Amino acid sequence: MNPTTGYDADSIQTLEGLEAVRKRPGMYIGGTGSDGLMHLVWELIDNGVDEAAAGHANRIDVTLHRDRTVEVADNGRGIPIDLHAKRKVSALEVVFTELHAGGKFGGGAYGSSGGLHGVGASVVNALATRLVAEVDRNGATWRLAFNERVAGRFDGSKFTKTHELEKVKSISKKKTGTRIRFLPDHEIFDPEAAIDFETICERVTRACFLVPGLRITVTDKRSGTDNEPFEFVSRGGLADLVDEASIGDPVTKIIHLNGIDTFEEKVPVHGKMTLVEREVTVDIALRWVKGFDTRVSSFVNTIPTAEGGTHLTGFERALTRAVNDVLLANTRKLAKLARQGKDRASKEDIQEGLVAAVKVTLPEPQFRGQTKQELGTPPVQSIVYEIAKTGLVEWFDNDGPKSHVNALRDKVATAVINRVASRQVLDNKRKAASLGSAGMPDKLADCRTHGPDAELLIVEGDSAAGPAKAGRNSENMAILPLRGKVVNAGKATAKQVLDNAEAQALITAVGAGSGKDFDLDAARYGRIIILCDADVDGSHIRCLLLTLIYHYMRPLLDAGRVYSAQPPLFSAKWRGDTYYAFTDAERDRIVADDNVPREKFVRFKGLGEMDVDELAETTLDPETRILKRITIDDAAAARQAASMFEVLMGSDVARRKEFLLDNSDLVDADALDI
Repeated sequence: MNPTTGYDADSIQTLEGLEAVRKRPGMYIGGTGSDGLMHLVWELIDNGVDEAAAGHANRIDVTLHRDRTVEVADNGRGIPIDLHAKRKVSALEVVFTELHAGGKFGGGAYGSSGGLHGVGASVVNALATRLVAEVDRNGATWRLAFNERVAGRFDGSKFTKTHELEKVKSISKKKTGTRIRFLPDHEIFDPEAAIDFETICERVTRACFLVPGLRITVTDKRSGTDNEPFEFVSRGGLADLVDEASIGDPVTKIIHLNGIDTFEEKVPVHGKMTLVEREVTVDIALRWVKGFDTRVSSFVNTIPTAEGGTHLTGFERALTRAVNDVLLANTRKLAKLARQGKDRASKEDIQEGLVAAVKVTLPEPQFRGQTKQELGTPPVQSIVYEIAKTGLVEWFDNDGPKSHVNALRDKVATAVINRVASRQVLDNKRKAASLGSAGMPDKLADCRTHGPDAELLIVEGDSAAGPAKAGRNSENMAILPLRGKVVNAGKATAKQVLDNAEAQALITAVGAGSGKDFDLDAARYGRIIILCDADVDGSHIRCLLLTLIYHYMRPLLDAGRVYSAQPPLFSAKWRGDTYYAFTDAERDRIVADDNVPREKFVRFKGLGEMDVDELAETTLDPETRILKRITIDDAAAARQAASMFEVLMGSDVARRKEFLLDNSDLVDADALDI
């Protein structure tokens, strides 16, 4: 078979000129840094890989020479050397001097290729100071050189302009191939731009995975380097790539998914928009390993698509749908989350520990940008989706070893559980942080001036709030009424505390955050004063408030800025005077010393029973009120008391009964019917 059949000058089509490349190199190679410089190398390597993918080559050699030139050689068919029908120069010259010139348009020399625009070789020439192309074809080696993009030949340092190819030597007619050696124009590229040996080795390794049997060598002859020559060949294709990229113990074996489908699109053929049928071949290899890192590579024909595109989107959609609908269906481990509607795995859950390679092969793919980082052909997404989903469902249900399927199910379910738990913790932290800067609670009667001299009085119930608001000094006293009991922060979760309306109101009013994020300097008040009734319920509320402050606003206690107001238990009006007693003993002393009749004393049932003047005089006026500073030890004791209140006054009857039996010497256990 003639190795050059179907690939001659007529296969080369020219579309437009070269000038724009040097004016705007970023449009063609992505930039003028190292990535852009490396892109020139990729263009030439990709041309060789296309030859290999089409079955016409099995070897590519990349050489970095001492004189800073780069050479890429392949044993493919060789670029056509006969005259181009329209340009009247060799097809070889057209390839290197005309944008959009190549054998990759209209299904000519290639059914599919890494290139689309046909600008690869010409862009390399446009951004090089000199380039030499040698072609083995038709029983001879032919050479054409370019100096500053002008065709000709070099004779030592002398350059002669000419369109005629130089016949270097005669060779076997069976020998074919192409060698391109170029010197980048470093005036265009950034001073620090460099060609990296290791990056080339990584790239060509991936290329070998994409074209099994292709052997690529990379040799670095540059001065100052000691890189050993690199050679790589793959026999297993994408499976080898996945195996190479797998780090950690495997959870599943390598799964192969493949298929072929078609779509139709309109393209210009002989100047007219024509509906043509495109065939898409999908090849996917994947596995899961223990760990959390995701390594997914995607390719179009022979080109890595670092930014993904429609083929990767289709794969990820299929993966998410198949795992949720089939693998995780009715998973016991997720039963609790299922009741909350949180059992669906996210893309991130599913891709923890995923190693995958996705390749699609199709003619004339649409890329977003000349650098071919992202596939844009829309129909490819649905084709990859259907092929990948069908294959995954079959593997989950039938083909996959049960131990592997079960291990994967457990891994993904664990990822879902961990994500939900982590999200809850994060939400709690955000909520706690936002409480310090959120709008003030509606029930807060704030003061006009904030700072060290401002006070926040926490009162029990709306009945006490009214007289407190009327009797306060609104310049520096704020009133926050509680309309229910605060959650026991010593036993509740962070979510339960932050969801409690009364706890929210207090944290928000103080305005300094909560927990580890509490900022004492940001507190809006210099003193926090707890004002509760002098009864059992009042004591319980005070204990709960102190427990909350101890756990979530502890710097207030450390700084001695928390107080408990001491309201009187009794009052008496006698002969124009008002007497207050804070204990039974104090009442008895007043009766004895001041001759106030005992029957004149009235016991306050709550702060709400006091009128404005009484409340102001006994608990609001700094000159007459009595405040007790709460210490850390007091708060710790309050924590224990709050727990005891839970036992003695809570809804858990069995727990209360057990406590009474364990702690009462007056109960005859033998006499109880238990």
